[in-house]
Amino acid sequence: MGSLPIFIENSKVPVWLSKIAPIEINAISFGIWVWSRGEMSETTKRHETIHYKQQLELLFVFQWLLYGLFWLVNLVKHRDGAVAYQRIPFEIEAYGNQSKVNYIENRKRYAWTEFINARK
Repeated sequence: MGSLPIFIENSKVPVWLSKIAPIEINAISFGIWVWSRGEMSETTKRHETIHYKQQLELLFVFQWLLYGLFWLVNLVKHRDGAVAYQRIPFEIEAYGNQSKVNYIENRKRYAWTEFINARK
């Protein structure tokens, strides 16, 4: 599977971030860490590992900037923070493939770009 993020379970980080986010955060990937409110299922670990791979491809900071930009564009377009989140290409890739056991091993680099114009 190559490199993996560091999983931190039973963390307050998602709880704190949920207070300012337009969605309830269960787990969040940032840099080499993934924080989760409770214990992570294999599906959640795959979802967050997909985000970790996206961040690696974009040297972390560029993924964070693009993530924010996609969210802002979607917010203006849809006027709903939760819908804006659902339409981010990084999230569409992660949610669409989190149940595929071998996805990470077979994932093509920059696979998220296929979802830039996708409709969820």
